[in-house]
Amino acid sequence: MPIKIPDTLPAFETLQDEGVRVMTETVAFRQDIRPLQIGLLNLMPNKIKTEIQMARLVGASPLQVEFSLVRVGGHKAKNTSQEHLLAFYETWEEVKHRKFDGFIITGAPIELLEYEDVTYWNEMQEILDWTTTNVHSTMNVCWGAMAAIYHFHKVPKYTLKEKAFGVYRHQNLKPSSVYLNGFSDDFAIPVSRWTEVRRADIEKVPGLEILMDSSEMGVCLVHERACNRLYMFNHVEYDSTSLADEYFRDVNSGVPIKMPHNYFPHNDPEIPPQNRWRSHAHLFFGNWINEIYQTTPYDLEEIGQERI
Repeated sequence: MPIKIPDTLPAFETLQDEGVRVMTETVAFRQDIRPLQIGLLNLMPNKIKTEIQMARLVGASPLQVEFSLVRVGGHKAKNTSQEHLLAFYETWEEVKHRKFDGFIITGAPIELLEYEDVTYWNEMQEILDWTTTNVHSTMNVCWGAMAAIYHFHKVPKYTLKEKAFGVYRHQNLKPSSVYLNGFSDDFAIPVSRWTEVRRADIEKVPGLEILMDSSEMGVCLVHERACNRLYMFNHVEYDSTSLADEYFRDVNSGVPIKMPHNYFPHNDPEIPPQNRWRSHAHLFFGNWINEIYQTTPYDLEEIGQERI
C-alpha cells in the first residue's frame, strides 16, 4: 500500500520518480481501512531533504500510512521557507490532541549544546512526555535519540575529540529482535555526530536493550520495551550523498573536517560514493512499521491508556 502525503509536498514527485508508491488524499479516502498514523517531528534545518529521506522509508511499507509533518513551535526555522512550513507542517501544539501509531523524532545540529541550553528544550521535554501517552511506538534518531534517552533515563552524552564521520561496520547483537528480522550479522551504517552515549551508562538502566553496536563507534540502536521506544544514534536514513554534502560544505567553508571514513571509493572524493546501507534502512523501517501494525490498537483513542 502507498504512503499518503499532501499532493503538493515536494517529496511527492521525488518519491514517485524513485518508484515509491504515493497516494493522493482523494484516493486514500475511498479505501475502507484505517491507515497507520505516523508523525515526523522534523528538527533538521533542511526540512525538505529530511522529509524525503523519512517518507521514502516509511512509504516502502505494504501498509497504508498517513504521514504527518510536525515542528516545534518555539523555534523559527532559518533554512526552510515559511510558505513550506505553513503549507505542510503543524506545530506540536496543534497536534498534541491526536494519537499516533508511530512517531519519528529527528536529529538536530545542536549536539554540542547542553540540553538545557537548547532554546526549545522545555517544549522538547513536553513532546517527549506526550509521546508516552499519545504514541504507540516512537523512533528517536541521532540527537533526538540522545535527548530522549537523557530525558527519560538521564543517560549523558559525551563530546568526542573529533567528529565521528563516515560509514562504519555494525553488528547485529539481537537477531531474535522483531526490529532486526532479516538483518545480516554485520552491516554498514552512516555515522555523523560530535557526541556519543556509552554502553556502560545504558547498561545501568533496567529495561534498555542494546540491539546494534559498532566496535569503532559504540552503541547504535537501543530498544525500550516498556514504552515501545527505539533510540537510533546513527543515520540509517541518509541518502547516498548525505555525507558528501556535509564534507564538501565544511571544506568549502574552511571548516576543518576529515574525509568520511570508508565512504568515497579509494578515498577519492571525485568518485561518487556507493550506498551500502539502503537495504538495511528499508528493512529496519519495514520491521518497525510491521511491529506497530501487529501491536497497535485499532481504536486510536486506546493508544497509551495503559501507560497513564
